[in-house]
Amino acid sequence: MENKKTALIQWQKPMKTVLLGLAPPAAASIYFFGWRSLFLLLVVNLAAFFTEFLFNRVYRQPVSSAVFVTGVLFALTLPPTIPYWMAALGVIFGVLFGKMVFGGFGRNIFNPAIVGRVFLYINFGGYMTGSAVWTRPWSGFPGGFAESGFDTVTQATPMNAAASAFPASLHDLFIGGVSGSIGETSALLILAGGLFILWKKAADRRIVLSALTAFLAAQYVFYLFGIAGDPLTALLSGGAMLGIFFMATDPVSACSTSAGKWIYGGLIGLLSVLIRLFASWPEGIMFAILLANMFGPIIDHAVKQYAGKAGKV
Repeated sequence: MENKKTALIQWQKPMKTVLLGLAPPAAASIYFFGWRSLFLLLVVNLAAFFTEFLFNRVYRQPVSSAVFVTGVLFALTLPPTIPYWMAALGVIFGVLFGKMVFGGFGRNIFNPAIVGRVFLYINFGGYMTGSAVWTRPWSGFPGGFAESGFDTVTQATPMNAAASAFPASLHDLFIGGVSGSIGETSALLILAGGLFILWKKAADRRIVLSALTAFLAAQYVFYLFGIAGDPLTALLSGGAMLGIFFMATDPVSACSTSAGKWIYGGLIGLLSVLIRLFASWPEGIMFAILLANMFGPIIDHAVKQYAGKAGKV
């Protein structure tokens, strides 16, 4: 009997491109919050890898490199003070119940990184949203690269500050001088990585453009009525940028039709604003993406039905 060796990891070119796009915000997480961010990234990715490895071992299939995209994205959405065991538990849940139970890579309905974060958000809310979990980022060269830990002085996140009518400056939001999740503080580096994956066509521009347009338009309408803050501050605050560029564009859980991608992205942008303003959760992007994931197949089906056949889509 022929004995074929299966590679341990199956590297997909689009996933490698996304990992390169995530490199700037990942490096920024160390600069702003110290080396603990790197250890958090390592712990999360090891937990994600072994979860998929053990699951695929039964079928003698390699681990998809997409699991590292899940691990990095998940880690970048976490507070800098979260316990390592909790971060590992969250990503294990996300990979297992957000991906593997559906059959593994290419079959999942929901984005596994967001599934893991929502799991932590619901079960360990104090560690995910409490005021004590947010720390003031390091500033000045070399920042957290020269530190063994992070500044223990707590500081309100941009979302909480905006809710208190004391929003962070646009400069700090854009460069990264604000507290928050370890990979969401610098809109500049998220934008750089996002434009890179768009240029390499590892992300679909239709989803990004429609999500950004819907987000800014909806925020502006509520801003005119005095219900919300200005659109640009809202976009640069929290995880909106990271979610739109790197999570909404996940090719597996997003819509597949051309028209469906425009609708899908617009739905995410609109729901993000509505959830932020009218729900009890200050950060709406993760719930907006999960809801859009849920309706993605229905949107594609409706688009195909309207077109008459898939070839016209």
